[in-house]
Formats: sequence, C-alpha cells, structure tokens
Amino acid sequence: MPEQKIKCVEDFHVYQKAKELFENFLNEDMPILEKNFAGRTLAANQLRCLDSICANMEEGYERKSGKEIINFFRMSKGSSGEALGRYKRFKSILPDEIIDKRTAVLAEIRAMLHSLISKWN
Repeated sequence: MPEQKIKCVEDFHVYQKAKELFENFLNEDMPILEKNFAGRTLAANQLRCLDSICANMEEGYERKSGKEIINFFRMSKGSSGEALGRYKRFKSILPDEIIDKRTAVLAEIRAMLHSLISKWN
C-alpha cells in the first residue's frame, strides 16, 4: 500500500494521537483534577503542556521549512516528555487506569516524533 501524502498537519498520525490525548484530558482528567488544590494547579500546567504538543506541530508544519519543522517537532517531543513526567506525578490524584492509558499514549507519541525527526535529519 502506498504511503499517504501529507497535505496538512492533521494528516500526521502523531498529531491525531496528540489531539485525542488533549481532548481526553479535558473530558476525563480535568474533572477529577479540579477537585483539589494540587490537582487544579497541576491541571493548568498539564493543559498548557498537552496543548503545546499539538501547537508546536501546527506551527512547524505551517512554516514549511525542513529545519524549522524539525525544531518544532522536537519541541513537541519535549512537551510530551514533560506531560509524561507530570502524569507520573499525578499518582495520588488520578486513578491508575487513567495514568497507565495516558502514559502509554505519550510513549507512542514520543516514539513517533522521534522517528519523524530522525527521518528528517
């Protein structure tokens, strides 16, 4: 089967995963985190971080430059590492099943971004 041509950032499978993760955070994680002070504070940071994963891919893709897209996808990878660490610190606030699902998705996102960055280098 031939590879799909990338016509917009939404065509990247990694972007689709990151966007879904962001939406899952808003719909499933935020309501739980908002119930205590530490959760609210960390949730605000996690929201910015998960948004940054998508936003950096969007900006990098729009710049249409090889070096710049690599740099922005690296920033997305960095934000995914930050989000992964924060989920690990949510252990006393979020249920284990949510943390396990989110960290697995973030591991996939990080691996996909690593692969894309390596191909472009």
